[in-house]
Amino acid sequence: MATTQHQRIIFGLKVRQFRQERGWNFEEMSRQTGISISYLNEIEKGKKYPQPDNQRRLAKALGITPEFLASPELTKQYAPLGDLLQSNFLNELPLDLFGIELQQVVEIIARAPDRVNAFISALLEIARNYSLRDENFFFAALRAYQELRNNYFEEIEEAADAFVGANDIPENGGVPSALLSDLLQKQFDYQIDERGLEKYPELQSLRSVFNPHKRKLLLNSRLNERQRAFQLAKELGFNVLDLKERPLASNFLRVNSFEETLNNYKAAYFAVAILVNRHAFVRDIGDFFSKEKWDAQGLLEMMAKYQASPEVLFQRFNVLTNDFRLEKVFFLRFIHDLDRDGFDIDKELHLNRRHQPHASGLNEHYCRRWLSLTLLRDLQTQQKQDGSRPQLLAGVQRAAFLDTGEEYLCIAVAKPGYPTVGRNVSVTLGVLLDEHAKRTIRFWDDPAIPRMTVNVTCERCTLADCTERAAPPTAVRKREERKRMQELLNKLTDK
Repeated sequence: MATTQHQRIIFGLKVRQFRQERGWNFEEMSRQTGISISYLNEIEKGKKYPQPDNQRRLAKALGITPEFLASPELTKQYAPLGDLLQSNFLNELPLDLFGIELQQVVEIIARAPDRVNAFISALLEIARNYSLRDENFFFAALRAYQELRNNYFEEIEEAADAFVGANDIPENGGVPSALLSDLLQKQFDYQIDERGLEKYPELQSLRSVFNPHKRKLLLNSRLNERQRAFQLAKELGFNVLDLKERPLASNFLRVNSFEETLNNYKAAYFAVAILVNRHAFVRDIGDFFSKEKWDAQGLLEMMAKYQASPEVLFQRFNVLTNDFRLEKVFFLRFIHDLDRDGFDIDKELHLNRRHQPHASGLNEHYCRRWLSLTLLRDLQTQQKQDGSRPQLLAGVQRAAFLDTGEEYLCIAVAKPGYPTVGRNVSVTLGVLLDEHAKRTIRFWDDPAIPRMTVNVTCERCTLADCTERAAPPTAVRKREERKRMQELLNKLTDK
């Protein structure tokens, strides 16, 4: 009977534990069981699962029953690891993408089980307390993989170039959704219903749903041309890249595996690559960066040229790492919930290192001085004044972080969250202003660009007299209180 990796790992952990309790090395264990040292080593690493006769010999030597040895039950010492293995979480993590084997992780744990299992128990407790689910870890692992690859995937770029060339897709301008729809129907036998979600009011927040049994794509009739083109291009990505495990709805209602998360990203990457041709875009960005003055209209015209949403255009800024060697960058997407007037980061990416502006899971107030938020405020003001759906707003800022002094050139665009009502969205590109960035982006020192001292959240900011402050510096006060207490303790305990 075939055994799973988890069965082999649990069996190996038990053998290791009881061998060590007896103080036996592999040589003594081999003498007691008649099993070779090399095979025993493979068993303990979770690479081999012995036949029943060898299981009985091992159990007899270790003083336990064969039934317990072969069961999924672990002793108290390894119980947290057993919970982790049975949750299937470790199996779903993309360890192979990072050159790690599951057995290596288990071996690290087995070397110091008490300490590491206490650490695992703490992580599981934190996950429960903060309502973290598998999908939180899957998305975090995906971001780590994107960052490892500088968010640039040559193999997908090549597949997109080949598809564009073979199907006469426009390379220097907008790609019409009708062309993409035609390609899906003719090459991949799709049925496309452009009003397919119209009679389902509960699904109006979704942009598309795919029925794999009928090969039918149901689209939200409220999508504009840009959004419709992206959904169709993404479907082409699933098919051209032969991605089998995939979500069936445009929004993740439930994440089933990391493979599904990764494939969804790959299909979206392919979509962006055919909608905004890399070679043309690199030329356009080169021209844009060579200007001496910041040109907001030029950025918006670039979006219009490629008929790209801000999210698609900013995703295409991934060429900065490969073609411009700008690697110290971050991308943020903010959601402004208009009903509760709250700001949340729902997407972020940090290349080269963890940059200062980042998401916080502590329900703190993001710095209101960030360009991402000031543009959203401006957009909200426009909506209140004229009631109509305003145009896109583009802006630029030189943001210097209070604690580190590091300065970023931030470029952002804000827009209504159409077709979802009651929210606005901003996307931001931040480039660390080192010497290479200053040579590459000529307008970085344009006097017209606003300069602002910023921080991460109000609760952790020491800046005095900040008119934009949305919350008191509670975390700063607690830190200062602990510091004063420690100073007093040091005085009381000095010789």
